[in-house]
Amino acid sequence: MDNVIDYYSRFDEWGRLDREPLEFTINLHYIKQYLASSGTVLDNGAGPGKYSIELAKLGYNVTLSDLTPKLVEIAQQKVSELGLTERFNGFHVLNATHLEGIPDEMYDASLMLGPLYHLQKEEERISAIRELHRVTKRNGIVFIALQSRMRMTITSLQYPQFWKPNDNLDTINEFYETGVFNHNDKGRFTGAFYFNIDEVKPFMEKNGFDTIDLIGSSSIGAMLSNEQKQYWADQGEYERMVNFLISMAKDPTVLGISSHLLYIGRRK
Repeated sequence: MDNVIDYYSRFDEWGRLDREPLEFTINLHYIKQYLASSGTVLDNGAGPGKYSIELAKLGYNVTLSDLTPKLVEIAQQKVSELGLTERFNGFHVLNATHLEGIPDEMYDASLMLGPLYHLQKEEERISAIRELHRVTKRNGIVFIALQSRMRMTITSLQYPQFWKPNDNLDTINEFYETGVFNHNDKGRFTGAFYFNIDEVKPFMEKNGFDTIDLIGSSSIGAMLSNEQKQYWADQGEYERMVNFLISMAKDPTVLGISSHLLYIGRRK
């Protein structure tokens, strides 16, 4: 996992969520909808803590963990600057596949909004899901982010020059079959795994969760260019557009074209 740590030690993940706000806005909308009004929350793979901070502001008791030490440091600093330290039960550098030191059935709800992207081997994905199951209380709610294989396939066909080695049909077809992608260009997003939509629920349910919902985190916003989004902003209707996209995020016909997915489940 050294490549993941190296990448996120250099990359501005907080800035990405600011520059691409639909994913964060839609995820947070549904997280707040399904969370109980209070309780303990684990944000596992929290990055710089953007979701953790919002949940702390709402009064939840949050534990933050991430694989990258620099991101944990950034999160702790931002929490301190915002005067939210008392809402946090700890900041930990942990691998999602082995949440060492966290007791069984500790949390009312758990988030894992990133780690599965980077786990290209099935046994690693299973380990991460089972660890989340272990630390979440029975009947607790989990929120798990994934990436859509169909959306990445479409992107590869649209912009092959930017997604090498997916710049020819042989490699695109191989990606479509396996879901495994590794950039040829140095410095780009780390090697990743993308789920087929119809594989998500069976995978989660096999590993201890009852499915509540599957959300398209960017809805059809993934298909809109910055210029197209700017049009609605210029019309004074950007907020209405975002609310429209939120309402469409549960539509099963848009899941495949949403770049990111949010799985919502309940621990058995």
